[in-house]
Amino acid sequence: MSESPRLRAFLALCAARARESYREPEVIFWAFVFPVLLSAALAVAFRNRAPEPSRALVLEGREAARLLDSLKEAPLVRAEVAGEEAAARALRMGRADIVVSIAGPGPEDPVEYRLDPSRPEASIARARVDDALQRAAGRRDPLSSRETALTEPGGRYVDFLVPGLIGMNLMSAGMWGVGYALVDMRIKKLLKRLLATPMRPADFMLAMMTNRVLSTFVEVGALLGFAHLALSVPVRGSLFAVGGVALLGALSFAGIGLAVACRAQKIETVTGLMNLVMMPMFVGSGVFFSVERFPALAQTALRLLPLTALNDALRAVTLEGAGLAAQGPRLLLLAAWGVVSFAFGLRFFRWS
Repeated sequence: MSESPRLRAFLALCAARARESYREPEVIFWAFVFPVLLSAALAVAFRNRAPEPSRALVLEGREAARLLDSLKEAPLVRAEVAGEEAAARALRMGRADIVVSIAGPGPEDPVEYRLDPSRPEASIARARVDDALQRAAGRRDPLSSRETALTEPGGRYVDFLVPGLIGMNLMSAGMWGVGYALVDMRIKKLLKRLLATPMRPADFMLAMMTNRVLSTFVEVGALLGFAHLALSVPVRGSLFAVGGVALLGALSFAGIGLAVACRAQKIETVTGLMNLVMMPMFVGSGVFFSVERFPALAQTALRLLPLTALNDALRAVTLEGAGLAAQGPRLLLLAAWGVVSFAFGLRFFRWS
């Protein structure tokens, strides 16, 4: 076959793959609309606003009225009196952050705080309540202080969130766009029919990868453009660097999708395998919160995951203005995942 007919055949494969990918409205929704809606909803939920007051319950009984009067003077504490059973239920169901009472019958007995220390809201509530009660008892701070709210673009939660959503979208699109599509074509006997044509298997695989690459720029551009225009999320690095990181991430997850789908014969099988691969990264790769919230030993393992490397590189480029050279180790990790997965997938791939 001459190069020109082969090139035409390759372009025809790319066009057919594109039509097949975006023929269904669901694909358009999950690839483009859903990430934008999710970022908008989370931006509203975590928008710049006054701090939420801590919810405190004062147990009925001795000194309850005095404690309640002291807490009502605190601007960041919302307090009310409740019985023992109602307070325990409210604390258990998350309707209260802390329960306050006097620990004993004597006038000198200390104040008792009931809270779940694993909840950040509870620790904040304890500090606010204790500060209010200490001041009501006559405490004076020897050192004055003031608080400055951080509202500059680049330091907000939504700024942290958007690169994570881009990484999550690249992972989902790569896994579903390659892995699920291959198994679906295998079930419909399309792969077997294509293999019977003069088409080269390598051209078919390359067409799928090319389709993912072209989709990457549209998907990333739509989400990043919306975040920048509507939410003022900064892009401090070059668009070339952002595109390079996103492109490598898309290729890496396309390779992983191929490896997951190389032998699967049923939709249920590939769906389960993809969820098994993606779920740890959804939770632990820094999409919605930093990897540093996990124990140190877990962080070491999580930073070896491809989505962690992709999210960290995207945040460094967009929020810190880092260049591609500075992200070398993360990009090498992404490339290694992609190359190894793609080689594994090609080695064990089944056409029928």
